[in-house]
Amino acid sequence: MSLSRRALLSLLPAATVAGQAALAGPANAAPGSARWGGRPASAAAADHARLLANTVATFAGTPESNARPEAAGKLAAIADTARTWLAAWDAAGAGELFAGLPLGDNDAHLNASYQHLYEIALATVAPGDAAPDLRGNAAVRRRVVEGLAWLHERYYGDQSAGYYGNWFHWEIGISTHTSRTLVLLAEELAAQAPELTATYVASMDAYLRNGENGDVDLDSRFHTGANLADITVNRVLQGAVTGDEARIVKAVADLTTVFHPIDPYDLRHGVTDGFYADGSFLQHASVAYTGSYGTSLLGRVTQAFSVLAGTEYLARAELVEVVRGWLVNSFAPVVFEGWMMELVRGRAVSRTTSGYAAVAAVVEAAVDLSAAVEHPERARELRGYVRYLRETSPVAPDPVGFVSPVSVARYADILADDSAPPADLGPAARNVAFNAMDRTVHRRPGYAFALARSSRRISRYEYMSGENLMPWFQGDGAHYLYLSGQDQTRAFGVDYFTAVPPHRLAGVTAPVEERATVPELYGQPFYDNPEAGFTASSEAQNTYVYFPCSTNAHSGGASLDGFGAVGLVLADDVAWRDKAAGLLPEDFVAYRNASGVRSWFLLDEEVVLLAAGVRDPAGRAVTTTVDARIAAPEADLAVTGRLADGRPWPGPGAQQRLSWLRFADRDANTAVGYAFLEPTEARVDLATVTRNRRLVRTANPDTPVTKRVFTLGTELPAGAREPGTLACALVPGADEERLAAYAGGPLTVLANTERLQAVAHRELGLVGVNSFAPGRHRAGGVEVEGPASVLVTRAPDGTVSVAVADPTTERDRIAVTLRGRALRPVELDGGVLVRRVPGGTRLTVTTRRAYGASLTARLAPGDR
Repeated sequence: MSLSRRALLSLLPAATVAGQAALAGPANAAPGSARWGGRPASAAAADHARLLANTVATFAGTPESNARPEAAGKLAAIADTARTWLAAWDAAGAGELFAGLPLGDNDAHLNASYQHLYEIALATVAPGDAAPDLRGNAAVRRRVVEGLAWLHERYYGDQSAGYYGNWFHWEIGISTHTSRTLVLLAEELAAQAPELTATYVASMDAYLRNGENGDVDLDSRFHTGANLADITVNRVLQGAVTGDEARIVKAVADLTTVFHPIDPYDLRHGVTDGFYADGSFLQHASVAYTGSYGTSLLGRVTQAFSVLAGTEYLARAELVEVVRGWLVNSFAPVVFEGWMMELVRGRAVSRTTSGYAAVAAVVEAAVDLSAAVEHPERARELRGYVRYLRETSPVAPDPVGFVSPVSVARYADILADDSAPPADLGPAARNVAFNAMDRTVHRRPGYAFALARSSRRISRYEYMSGENLMPWFQGDGAHYLYLSGQDQTRAFGVDYFTAVPPHRLAGVTAPVEERATVPELYGQPFYDNPEAGFTASSEAQNTYVYFPCSTNAHSGGASLDGFGAVGLVLADDVAWRDKAAGLLPEDFVAYRNASGVRSWFLLDEEVVLLAAGVRDPAGRAVTTTVDARIAAPEADLAVTGRLADGRPWPGPGAQQRLSWLRFADRDANTAVGYAFLEPTEARVDLATVTRNRRLVRTANPDTPVTKRVFTLGTELPAGAREPGTLACALVPGADEERLAAYAGGPLTVLANTERLQAVAHRELGLVGVNSFAPGRHRAGGVEVEGPASVLVTRAPDGTVSVAVADPTTERDRIAVTLRGRALRPVELDGGVLVRRVPGGTRLTVTTRRAYGASLTARLAPGDR
């Protein structure tokens, strides 16, 4: 479910909307000085008290939830964490609140110190008998108040000395921990340090430097998406603890903007961060980020529902439906058997936290939403999804990682409830085109294929703060093939990026060269050149270092009845373009890409990979990797195959003309086949490598990783005169007999050039076409004018289905002609016109403002 801006405003209670215009004072006024016009003070006070109680219940649990045996692990973890930091407090040295966290010039240590104060305070208010030494311990609570005062006096209160390092710590991180602590210890603060709460709120306002007058600025690039949700929920808590009605009203109104779907043709405040109509999610303006910032936003919003429950500030039910739509359309497609897919995790792919742990926030949100959704069937579907994630994940979600003990109790109830059968939130066979973030997910029983691309609109990768150090090709057609029943920590995650060379990631076409990481180039985690506009969080740093976009417009494709066609033009990024144009400083380093066109046709039993025009303008060697897989060093692997002349494949080594190859991991009971659809010289490598996880993230533990690494691909030699091509079907689970049958099987490559790539599948009655150049293109009875992506299926009864998409997002209309007998329209999307032409049927598809979305038509034989 998505809502317009007008509809979202209608969901705010009338008093809230009116209150914004009738506030008696500024949004950050002192406690008690601003009151909501027309609302009795007693009603406001009641809502503030409810907010405080809801917040404690959300983070510390309730007597009912905490009495449940299933919550014992969570409560023990809260208590153990508090005891750990109390011991570290006792052992602290000079300039430390906690041992090992020296303060004064390290913002991460200051943020962590506030976090640990919150964690100690949390243990003192959590109901139950899990921590009798901490619950209600007045001495510990007084000590936390003293810690707050000490930190403010020495390391936080002086605005001239603060705000060094990462802006996030000052505007969000510290404020999050502090705001929650102020709520948890409201009584102690009132009695022990009555001025400290107001002092902290004023300081937090002053550190909101990317805001406006100490408040949110919806025009700021820092106050968007997940960041905006963090800031506004913090301000709701601050308003509740100070009795500042104006702050709460304004914060809730700002928060509701995150529910508004992003319309790229009608941006609000210039913001591109958030959820799109096709399920995409962006953060940092151009980074596909559902699996990290998206989960953060999801968690914050569901927490906000809990905190605001029962107050007059928010019409919750309708917005809960919006968030349920996020789960269905944005999160469920990118979670495979409990694993968050790499292609939507940004720089987090380099962390040791696994994709299973990343899904914990999705599970908790589904748990809590199932209790908030008013429609019984939709609530049952959410409960079924929670059970599905538990049932299919090789690593079960750990409720100890949930934010709320209440969620832990609900989770236990759902797992014990057989009335909601385990089920995904989408069909087992589906093709999801997230064209607004240059991602495609293709799912079938037994596997999921996830494809990452980039363009002028979407970043090629995200690097930041020493994370994801070797990201250069992650948006150049990198793919991830997830096989059912496999523990994905053994196939992907941080060890995949550690063990596989960056230019040999699965699916990537890349030049062969040595590249240096940002810290290696500049001696620190960013390029520092203030005179040229490069500081740690400047727009120039974002544009050229942290998450540069590519320079191509063509990236996207069509989706039809669970099938997909995707095209990509490889190009340089904006850093290389602008460095070559003399627009960047002399000491700034940029790298040049290879060039070519790529296509992926996503079918039932196979994914067809095509490449054409592969070359390097600089004359370097270029690799196109069909697949790359990792396994344990002792894994029982088997690689078999046949050469094009019928002889058995002799083993790894030099490039050989392959007919097919099969990689099997017998320990994991998985296999992948590769059927070459055109004569191709390919190279197979199978090696045992040992590399350190710090290669991909400076903060990772100093841990060596040993893996067997399998790669299959083609190599274009340096200085090659003729461009390279590739045509291969990737076949999950295939056996040798099935792979051998592709030599005369149903798949045919109709075209594989720089202008046109197309395939036909006889058994599916399908033709897929990707065109990359102006002019008319013909393949398989389909004519296309200009760059486009087209899928056509023909049913046995003569019914024809067509999907057309504009992968450039820049064309107003696309013309497609189907040669053969005349067809009449049966069902058409808006903007699709059909007419007979000599020798066939012509479709004129208006793609203007469709932003890459597929438009479809159902046609039938005859004149009616």
